[in-house]
Amino acid sequence: MAEQNFVDYVKICCRSGAGGAGSSHFFRDKMNSMGGPDGGDGGRGGHIILRGNSNVWTLLALKYKKHVIATPGMPGTGNQSTGASGKDVILDVPLGTVAKDFETGRIEFEITSHDETRILAKGGRGGLGNAHFKSATNQTPEYSQTGEAGEEVWKVLELKVLADVGLVGFPNAGKSSLLATITAAKPEVASYPFTTLIPNLGIVKYRDHKSFIMADIPGIIENAHEGKGLGLRFLRHIERNSVLLFMVPIDAEDISKEYDILLNELKMYNPELVDKPRMLAITKIDLVDDELRKLIEKEMKVDIPYYFISSVAEKGLTELKDALWIMMNKEKD
Repeated sequence: MAEQNFVDYVKICCRSGAGGAGSSHFFRDKMNSMGGPDGGDGGRGGHIILRGNSNVWTLLALKYKKHVIATPGMPGTGNQSTGASGKDVILDVPLGTVAKDFETGRIEFEITSHDETRILAKGGRGGLGNAHFKSATNQTPEYSQTGEAGEEVWKVLELKVLADVGLVGFPNAGKSSLLATITAAKPEVASYPFTTLIPNLGIVKYRDHKSFIMADIPGIIENAHEGKGLGLRFLRHIERNSVLLFMVPIDAEDISKEYDILLNELKMYNPELVDKPRMLAITKIDLVDDELRKLIEKEMKVDIPYYFISSVAEKGLTELKDALWIMMNKEKD
């Protein structure tokens, strides 16, 4: 059910409202049958607006809403009365939602704070009434403007998960097991690759009633930056994590090399990701004895802090949480 409810990509057709027509009207009353122009302006067409909502975690509400249509503005009337504006359509989206133009792929904006609003499709302007066109040489203009047409565009909305710690590793590296052990999250855990097909979030309880958010990002494979495997679909989630925790199982053929491949995938996708604070967790240490572990430690060739852990045996988890907490708060200072 969780996989069905988590939606991080939608494509929608947005049709904003057309502006109302300006009025060609002349003032008339029982005392004046030949008054001047007093046509009012047309109302603005309705916008389609995205609004950040910190209580929303998925784009599920928009998954089956392929067409979003705002209402048009009303025409102007006499006595220089402006027509009513079309009703705006406001779509609540999670923080970290990126809006793109479907045709060009260009990023237009990102929603990052609660109640932040951005116009996704702008409503058409209302036309000017004939009162605007009165001049010394034309005292009775009989024309007004039509309203501008609204926009009809296809937009793509993508969600980047926000978390304090993002777990980065190849499939079956033990990311889901760690999340299930130290948080209340219940991701699917199994001994085969690509168990995780959606990002999972969990709250890690820390000392003195403190906590932080950890995200299990679906497994990367080599050349994921080229779209292989789950590829680009999930690499974007890593961009909004404060600290990156790389995870490599202790039974990997070459732990240092596997870490380098993971780091290179992030670098090829977005060079700025390598500037994020990061550490390495060597997982599944319950599979080896202490003597073999010490031999492996001597062969380590990584330039970041690393910790040996086992989610099954719950070894090294307290030390790992302490190190993550220090690294997170160092970044915030």
